[in-house]
Amino acid sequence: MNRIRIALLVFAVCAPSLASAQQAMKYEEAATLLGASCGKDIDDNCRGVNLDPARLKECLNRNVDVVSAKCQADSARAFSAIQQRITARITLMKLCNWEMNHLCSDVKADPAKGLQCLLDSTKKATGNCNKAIAAAGYR
Repeated sequence: MNRIRIALLVFAVCAPSLASAQQAMKYEEAATLLGASCGKDIDDNCRGVNLDPARLKECLNRNVDVVSAKCQADSARAFSAIQQRITARITLMKLCNWEMNHLCSDVKADPAKGLQCLLDSTKKATGNCNKAIAAAGYR
């Protein structure tokens, strides 16, 4: 019984550090990973494909039988990270709706200025909004 308690205590103490170690990859990091691991595969199999994430992913999946194992593994990680950032950016305004209405109402019509207002008002924004801004990669 004591071993279980010790294991749970160790897990509880280590869990926050494990979560922070697995933070989402930035767009730039994902692109660098794709270039390093898949550059040759993209040149050989996806020449002429528009290099937006959806089309590139579709091309690599279509040519999976000739794409290197390293590219397959790293591209899955990179595309997953890109999708996480896209999802976070889509939900950002929903999670920061209160802040946009109360702290940034004068710039609400301009999304770029609204985002800048949110970035400038981190001490006033709620914790959930600050987390959403970080998850979207703006901090």
